[in-house]
Amino acid sequence: MTRWATGADQISDMLAAGELEQVTPSQENSARLLAEADRHLRSAELLAAHDPAGAYDMLYSAARKAMAAALARQGLRATSKGGHLAVQEAVTGQLGTTGVIVRPFGRLRRTRNDADYPRLDSPELTAEDVHDDLPKARQIVGAMTSLIPHLHPWQ
Repeated sequence: MTRWATGADQISDMLAAGELEQVTPSQENSARLLAEADRHLRSAELLAAHDPAGAYDMLYSAARKAMAAALARQGLRATSKGGHLAVQEAVTGQLGTTGVIVRPFGRLRRTRNDADYPRLDSPELTAEDVHDDLPKARQIVGAMTSLIPHLHPWQ
């Protein structure tokens, strides 16, 4: 088995900077995170009309956990220093030109952050916001589900 070549330098730099850490590669943890992502997508759809901010948190968490599942399969995990942005950057870097699938994650992250830490002029999230972005989160989860079987432990 060989290391995933695309983005290898970026992953090495993130490890050196303390944004990522190496952990035991885990197919089980990866599967657990994907299962949670699937449940979060279903929950987001159910909550959208009654609790748009909570539903948005769920769709965002689904996308983040799916990407974290890809890293877990490789034995990589974001540190508190790297946070959610490190998850995004690590996965996007490794996808190279096909990273367009996860590109919406950045906006999902900013939208969720604005909802969780609103400014006085921040509009409240609506069910429409959730329904607009749910397909993007589903795409990310689907892409990670397809990618994970091709990943090997980072060495």
